[in-house]
Amino acid sequence: MRDIPAGLAAHLDSGATTLCRCWSLTRRDGLVLGFTDHDRVLAFDGVTYQVASGLEAAETTAELGFAIGGGEVAGAFAASGLNEADLARGLYDDARLRVWLVNWAQADQRLLLEEGFVGEVKRGELGFTAEVRSFAKAFDEERGRLYLRSCSADLGDARCGVALSAAAASVDASDGRLGLSAAGLASYPDGHFTGGRLTFTSGGNAGFTTEVKRHGIEGDAAIFQLWQAPPAEIVPGDGFSASPGCDKSFATCRAKFGNGVNFRGFPHMPTTDFIIGGVRPGDGSLDGGSLFR
Repeated sequence: MRDIPAGLAAHLDSGATTLCRCWSLTRRDGLVLGFTDHDRVLAFDGVTYQVASGLEAAETTAELGFAIGGGEVAGAFAASGLNEADLARGLYDDARLRVWLVNWAQADQRLLLEEGFVGEVKRGELGFTAEVRSFAKAFDEERGRLYLRSCSADLGDARCGVALSAAAASVDASDGRLGLSAAGLASYPDGHFTGGRLTFTSGGNAGFTTEVKRHGIEGDAAIFQLWQAPPAEIVPGDGFSASPGCDKSFATCRAKFGNGVNFRGFPHMPTTDFIIGGVRPGDGSLDGGSLFR
């Protein structure tokens, strides 16, 4: 049962209402944006809700149990604070969303209708549609540590302990979207940056980060293939930095980074083939001791 504030309840019972909806978005970088379907600016709780935002709420659903409910919010890129480049950079991924029902004539009479997170964002030529996920999405995410042969840490984080050093360079040639080359990084071995992160430091994509799909050497240049295309065209002269990648195997951790002591996986965990293979007569290796002595 939802408790409606007394002032708003009295307004709803009056028979003539002055209601509107307000949305607030808290992006991953901490910026808070407010939008309303009313025809004038509203402000409360330190957030200003802009007019003519182009936001429109679609049908929402609520599920019993732990099923993930939610809905969709559609908007136009012309809305204040919304642009295609920020969406492409992932600033709205998992953004916090709050939806209010507000008496625009007396903004302190309001009710929080829904609170959740922005999920999948679909971008069109002039607008976007954002999926809204309820708090139940937390029950659909992995929590805690998994027993795997591969490392569960992220390269460079506190559990890994490797001090990453990004290499800086500039684009010499590019297909404009997913491929680029840089002579300044030709000294690094083939595959050194595969699985690493590439961040543009100048040009139209400054601040955009994506994972490196493939790094190789062709002649006197380093070749990069990216997993995600940046919002603007990649052009020669764009500056970027690249950090090394890790395939999360124990062999790579020990040989490439000299960090075997901090490996956060279980490389000696028996595989499925070992478990179902059975025991052969005379197999002296199954005496309860280490399989890797």
